[in-house]
Amino acid sequence: MRATTAAPWWRVLWDWRVAAMAALGFAAGLPLLLIFSSLSLWLGEAGVERRAVTFFSWAALAYSFKFVWAPLVDRVPLPGLTARLGRRRAWLLLAQLGVVGAMLGMAATDPAAGPAALMRMAAFAVLLGFMSATQDIVIDAYRIEMAAPEQQGVLSAAYIAGYRIGMVVAGAGVLFLAAAWGSSKGAYDYAAWAAAYTVAAVAMGVGLLTTLSVPEPRGAPPDAVTPAGEHARLLGVFLLAVTVFVAVFWAAGAWAQARGWGALGPLPTLGWEALRLALALGAAFGVGALAVRAGLAKPSAAHQTWVEPVLAFFRQHGWADALLLLAVVGLYRISDIVLGVISNVFYQDLGFSKPDIAAAVKTFGVVVSIGGGFLGGLLATRLGVMRALWWGALLSALTNLGFVALALAGPQRPALYAVVAADNLAAGFASAAFVAFLSSLTQVRFTAVQYAIFSSLMTLLPKALGGYSGGMVDALGYPGFFVLTTLLGVPVLALVTWAGRRLPAAPDGGAPGDRATAAASPK
Repeated sequence: MRATTAAPWWRVLWDWRVAAMAALGFAAGLPLLLIFSSLSLWLGEAGVERRAVTFFSWAALAYSFKFVWAPLVDRVPLPGLTARLGRRRAWLLLAQLGVVGAMLGMAATDPAAGPAALMRMAAFAVLLGFMSATQDIVIDAYRIEMAAPEQQGVLSAAYIAGYRIGMVVAGAGVLFLAAAWGSSKGAYDYAAWAAAYTVAAVAMGVGLLTTLSVPEPRGAPPDAVTPAGEHARLLGVFLLAVTVFVAVFWAAGAWAQARGWGALGPLPTLGWEALRLALALGAAFGVGALAVRAGLAKPSAAHQTWVEPVLAFFRQHGWADALLLLAVVGLYRISDIVLGVISNVFYQDLGFSKPDIAAAVKTFGVVVSIGGGFLGGLLATRLGVMRALWWGALLSALTNLGFVALALAGPQRPALYAVVAADNLAAGFASAAFVAFLSSLTQVRFTAVQYAIFSSLMTLLPKALGGYSGGMVDALGYPGFFVLTTLLGVPVLALVTWAGRRLPAAPDGGAPGDRATAAASPK
């Protein structure tokens, strides 16, 4: 699809929708690092062992499963809110209030106070991940519905810019505040971290005010005609499936831990983690299907909600090509996501202070990643999506070797900035190419749901494996671990090469699909 510009770019930037998407992007970018890298530093200073710190990355798995409840966000009205605000803004307000509540709950919990407090922190982190992922679902749909396809590019750019600023606040801002208020490695101060997280919760006011100020998009779906009882039954199926997934995933992990499987090494761990996820997903979907068959929800409603968007994708591409495309989506970011789980712990273990990490990684790195994104977008246009995707995968894997050099060099600031520059330039490049790839796969009828599926699949296995990164470092050391993350990129290169050969339309920037707008978030 070729977009036609109806107005000069400078006039488009004055549109209120651009400012609204930048503000909502800020609200979307704020929570991620608070359950990812910033939280890992807090837990590390609180004396939580490294293996347990990396397990907390699983709190972000909600981003990987948001496709499961994305259809419910589309179909289920919220009592009292939907009638006043509309479908999209009602869900957006609920999600943002949940994000604020989870942040304040984390601020009120000292992870050094014992196992019970650590469990409360984990529960609030999971809640933050769930509510933040729900916010992402609604913002993606709101952006698509609020403007015509030819305007989606500038709205996506505004969203990504706001998202990056939110990440700076949650990363650099929180780290600077915690350090300024007295907490450091070896001199832990809970009050400093609590105050920093409270400030982050207050900053979510930007998103709340935007939600209350903007209108409901004209393209939003009409109020559902499905009876409220049917919505509740669909929600019941969802909650039952989620419960089964958590139970099977936890039970399989406990069973493996009791048999000492964690000491088998990184490659067996990778295979076991993939099997564990498959078992949990299979059990969840199986129980959900049985619940529908038993009458907990109408089969026609469940089919329309969860099955039809998936079947449409397979019908469009054919089973062989569809599975290949999904493999590319699911593995493309594995190299940098697995490394990213423990990167801040690595910087801290190497001897860098929080201000050093904040300046280099959370500020300088974000600026470089934006430059890499522009470069990736330009080359995706000039070279084609699949070629840019291949170069992005190669750069993402090779730049991980820079961390090996940094581990051997020690806490040298020039080396830190060089590694951060290379890593973020590659990540920005790869992300831009990947956005173009995902956008080209999305069908108009199922934009929000299919994009939620793609973005969820993108992080599912990498984040699950990242939870074991602490154990991998214990077994291999940092240099060995970084070499392993580089090798994880080799299968990705093979898959992208194979996909490029099987899908002849893709190198020209038109991978099969009937939507080419940039309806994507930078996660």
